[in-house]
Amino acid sequence: MDFSLPDPLLWVEDVDELAIGSGRDIRWLSGQYRDLVTFAQNFHPSLDQRFLLVVDIDAALFPLHSAVDHLNALKDRALQAFNFLLQAASSWGNANNIKRGSPLKSLYLPQTKLVFRKHVQIGLVMCQAAAAATVTQTSQSLGRFRLNNLKPQPGSRRKNKRKGRGHSAGQGGSCGFGMRGQKSRSGPGVRPGFEGGQMPLYRRLPKLKGIAGGMGAGLPKYVPVNLSDIEAAGFKEGEEVSLESLKSKGLINPSGRERKLPLKILGDGELSTKLIIKARSFSASAKEKLEGAGCTLITLPGRKKWVKPSVAKNLARAEEYFAKKRAAAST
Repeated sequence: MDFSLPDPLLWVEDVDELAIGSGRDIRWLSGQYRDLVTFAQNFHPSLDQRFLLVVDIDAALFPLHSAVDHLNALKDRALQAFNFLLQAASSWGNANNIKRGSPLKSLYLPQTKLVFRKHVQIGLVMCQAAAAATVTQTSQSLGRFRLNNLKPQPGSRRKNKRKGRGHSAGQGGSCGFGMRGQKSRSGPGVRPGFEGGQMPLYRRLPKLKGIAGGMGAGLPKYVPVNLSDIEAAGFKEGEEVSLESLKSKGLINPSGRERKLPLKILGDGELSTKLIIKARSFSASAKEKLEGAGCTLITLPGRKKWVKPSVAKNLARAEEYFAKKRAAAST
């Protein structure tokens, strides 16, 4: 069945205008339709998801002639869409609750959770187009914040459990702490992972080794500088490249522990200028490129590791002994 929307319909905007702007004598209508007006202000779905709402109100309830004329005009437009709404409601199984021309004393609208009672006479019910099963509320559809649409986020407010208030409350009797024992007494209880004195699980399982067990990443041993960085620094031919000259040009700025680290040259990039380079270490690719470019490489000695004087004396004797042995073997 084709549920195409007819043009002459009473939309929710018309009800909003009637309930708010019709004057002081029909102010009671604003109270009766408070939920309906809120719905009209907050929901503005697209055409394929638009909610159809047609209301037929007895014109004799309104003493003002202007309001009566306005209602009669709206009533004529509503009756033209009556047959269409009957067809749409029958597809939802709600056709038994709708009868032409019979006012309803109480009507529940499941899509909005609205209940109209007492003197409000409704001849038609809200239906939804078949193309839209649900309509989601977004920040654009809600519009601006108002006092009548402020509410907390779903699930942000929960009632506290009242324990020990009887079995019918759900947390009576032992209040969920079980039958006796240390964990049912007052106080802080036991720490997490405690198993009564036996070997706990986190100690029974073996420790992981290597990276999985949290192996340290290691500390840097050098301040690395690539050939491309030296080329970009603009050194002239014959100049000396060292840790101090690189600092003065702003190429490196070591801080903390790195201030005491030596320089190492890496081979990323190319160098077109003949320079004198002083560093503690050179990578294999950097050494090959620098020698090919005609640079002078000076390898700085490393800082000797401090040892006890007694150990240093023994090391000196051992070095002297092995030197004599090498000399004897060469002859």
